[in-house]
Amino acid sequence: MSASGAVQPGPPGAAVGPSPSAAGSPATGPLFRPLSAEDEEQQPTEIESLCMNCYRNGTTRLLLTKIPFFREIIVSSFFCEHCGWNNTEIQSAGRIQDQGVRYTLTVRGQEDMNREVVKTDSATTRIPELDFEIPAFSQKGALTTVEGLISRAISGLEQDQPTRRAMEHAVAERIDVFIGKLKDLKQVASPFTLIIDDPSGNSFVENPHAPQKDDALVITHYNRTPQQAEMLGLQAEAPEEKSEEEDLRNEVLQFNTNCPECNAPAQTNMKLVQIPHFKEVIIMATNCENCGHRTNEVKSGGAVEPLGTKITLHITDPSDMTRDLLKSETCSVEIPELEFELGMAVLGGKFTTLEGLLKDIRELVTKNPFTLGDSSNPNQTEKLQEFSQKLEQIIEGKMKAHFIMNDPAGNSYLQNVYAPEDDPEMKVERYKRTFDQNEELGLNDMKTEGYEEGLAPQR
Repeated sequence: MSASGAVQPGPPGAAVGPSPSAAGSPATGPLFRPLSAEDEEQQPTEIESLCMNCYRNGTTRLLLTKIPFFREIIVSSFFCEHCGWNNTEIQSAGRIQDQGVRYTLTVRGQEDMNREVVKTDSATTRIPELDFEIPAFSQKGALTTVEGLISRAISGLEQDQPTRRAMEHAVAERIDVFIGKLKDLKQVASPFTLIIDDPSGNSFVENPHAPQKDDALVITHYNRTPQQAEMLGLQAEAPEEKSEEEDLRNEVLQFNTNCPECNAPAQTNMKLVQIPHFKEVIIMATNCENCGHRTNEVKSGGAVEPLGTKITLHITDPSDMTRDLLKSETCSVEIPELEFELGMAVLGGKFTTLEGLLKDIRELVTKNPFTLGDSSNPNQTEKLQEFSQKLEQIIEGKMKAHFIMNDPAGNSYLQNVYAPEDDPEMKVERYKRTFDQNEELGLNDMKTEGYEEGLAPQR
């Protein structure tokens, strides 16, 4: 086996039994012997095994050896004399290491191309200069050289080129150009970087100056991520238990309800969402599979604010229509230019855009059953048409207007596109609620201090 040649991938043979020559030779000395061409006693073990190409018997050779300044490995080689199929791979004979390892080699000359490399199945190979990567578990493990790794990559890319040229000529041409770049690397016309990253810690790049330091080689050991541990089949450490509150923030809750249209059983999804520069809200959505009716509703996830909120936006540009908007059930809407006011609880709670809310208002007003049909007043119909046209002009950005949201509970929100700076077109006012507003919110009868007094059970 040439160390600088490409290793052909393929399934290993299925072992049937040892050959007489292997069975008759007793093992002497240590099980794993240092890799050396001068060690005549280090002979591979031969096993008769099934060829997965022609399904006749071939020969698998196993060599248990030790890489200097590294660790023990098993080199296996299969050859079928009937069909010529061959396969060579290596496996680590040790355990998965406590840490992963990353080798970064700067290749400057042909002597660097001849460095021995042990690349396991779990290793990822990268050449940043070409933006080239061989993912983990896409190739079998190999005992080769830097030049052998590049040759193996070239062989893999060239394998399906005839088919690509027939079906996707443009793709094949781009791959040919890339193969040419890989072949240029083998000549080391300019330095390049080879990175081998192995979470198992069992890959290896030779240091020809060992035990002295190699300036061209940087070895980094690191702790595996939970994803890498799972990829290697290791049981990752149990993550810290999250509080029930954190779980609710990341989970979509479902509960059974009835459809408001057809009264058929339906499911409502509920999710807690954090709005930037505001607070948490609860979004609820119901979808009926029976009649197709869909509805969504937004509720504040926090308490009633100490002060009410009045937000005034001067609509001057079509881009204002894309602002996010949260309208709570306690919020009223006013557009002075249209002499329009939408009371509390109308349209319910909504989390949408300014354009979405204006379209909902248009649909609510123009499709009112009491203003349509033969019984409608002609003057009223004209006013509705004029209102609809002006509202459409505001949505399209052809008419400037003021949009006012007044929420006594302080739980409504309009996006500030300049956040965290002040928005020159938007004014936010905090005010103290009146007695009537507190009455509508049910706050006048709410006792929050000393409510436990007088609650002792009477006998």
